[in-house]
Amino acid sequence: MQNAAQPLNDMLISKSLTTADYVPTLDAMLARTLARIALKKEQGLRTPDELWIVDHNDVYTLGQAGKEEHILQRTNTPIIKTDRGGQVTWHGHGQLVIYWLFDLDSLGWSVRNMVSHAEQAIEDVVNDCLKSHASSSSHISAHARRDAPGVYLYSHSNTAISEDSQPYSNVPADDAIMLGKIASLGFKIKHGFSYHGVAINLDCDLSAFNAINPCGYAGMQMLRLADFVTMDKQAPVPTTEKTSQQSANGLSYEQVTQKLIDNIAKRHAGHIKLRALAPK
Repeated sequence: MQNAAQPLNDMLISKSLTTADYVPTLDAMLARTLARIALKKEQGLRTPDELWIVDHNDVYTLGQAGKEEHILQRTNTPIIKTDRGGQVTWHGHGQLVIYWLFDLDSLGWSVRNMVSHAEQAIEDVVNDCLKSHASSSSHISAHARRDAPGVYLYSHSNTAISEDSQPYSNVPADDAIMLGKIASLGFKIKHGFSYHGVAINLDCDLSAFNAINPCGYAGMQMLRLADFVTMDKQAPVPTTEKTSQQSANGLSYEQVTQKLIDNIAKRHAGHIKLRALAPK
C-alpha cells in the first residue's frame, strides 16, 4: 500500500509504502530517478528530493557486486539481485527501510557526504532512543565505522556517560566493546542522483540473518533496537498518521520512523551539519 506524498520542506517530500514487494518498489524507484534525471537534463528543472519509507515483505537482496557465496542457506524467502552497492542483506517486517532519492549535485553533496549524513542521522536517532528509553542500565551507544559502512552498537561497561557529555560522538570510548550491527546502508548513484538507502532493525525477527553473511561479513552479529529499548509490539503504521502522544507501553515503530525522517529533513535543509568523521 502506498500513501500520498507529504512535504517535509520546499525541496523534500516523503511517502510510505507498507507490505511492499521488493521488485515493484525497485522498478518504481528507478523509474522515478530516471524521470528526474531527464527533467534536469532536458528542461533544467530541479525536482523535489524524496524519502521513501518502506515496510518490505521478506526478501534477501544481493548488491551489484555481491557474491553468492555469502548466501549460506536457501530458504523460502526470495533472493533478488539488485543494483545497489554492498553485498547480501535481508529486508522484512519490523525493519525500517528508507530510500534516499536525492539530487546530490543540487544539494552540493558528495557521495561521501551522503553516506556520512545517513550514518550520522541513524546514530542521532538510535542514541536518542537509547538515552531516553533504555530497557537496562547498561551504557550502549551507536557509532559508524570507517572500515565497514553501517551503524553498530557498542557497550561501555566501565564508562559513565554524563548528561553534558557528547552522546553522539563518532568515536566510541576506548573501553567500548562492539556488540554488533543495527543498521545497514547501500546506495546507487546515477548521473548525480541517488537511490536505495538505509535499513534499521527495529523489532524484526533477526533469525532471517542466519542464512547469510550480513553485508558480506562472516559472523557479523545483527542487532535490533527492541532488545535495548522498550518498544511497542505493533505493526508499522504510515508516518502520515503521525501521533504526538507516546504509547504507555513504550517507544513505537512509528515514533522512531518520524525521528529519523525529521533528522534527515534537517540535514537536507542544511540545519544539521556533518560531524568530523571517525579516524580509520
